[in-house]
Amino acid sequence: MKPYRMRPIREIETYLQFCPPALQDIVYELRSLIAAVAPDVDEVIENRWIAYYYRDRGGPVSAGVCQVSVEADHIRLALLHGAFLPDPEGLLEGNQKAKRYVRLYSFEDVPWAALQNLIAASARFDPRSLSQP
Repeated sequence: MKPYRMRPIREIETYLQFCPPALQDIVYELRSLIAAVAPDVDEVIENRWIAYYYRDRGGPVSAGVCQVSVEADHIRLALLHGAFLPDPEGLLEGNQKAKRYVRLYSFEDVPWAALQNLIAASARFDPRSLSQP
């Protein structure tokens, strides 16, 4: 298994340079959580988000685990195949075909254990399992 391919911290700091410190803390904690539950994913910085995916399965969308983006007043954790994941806490929002997201406004109010479960489920999910023979 290849190691987690985390971007250098200076790249993350540059991406977050205009983000309020309180929201930066959420991003850094999400990165740690993702590394803990999906240690073999790759991290890539796109224009609007940081994407986590399995390079050996495909690209950031087809093999995506999640995306983290900075919004005006919150951090958005998007689960690319969230419509197919268990969500007993009812955290996921959105109405796209597959993608769902969670809005995170303050570090103290983030349901970390529930997010860990969602990210772990997303890391285990293989969208190829939806293909019809």
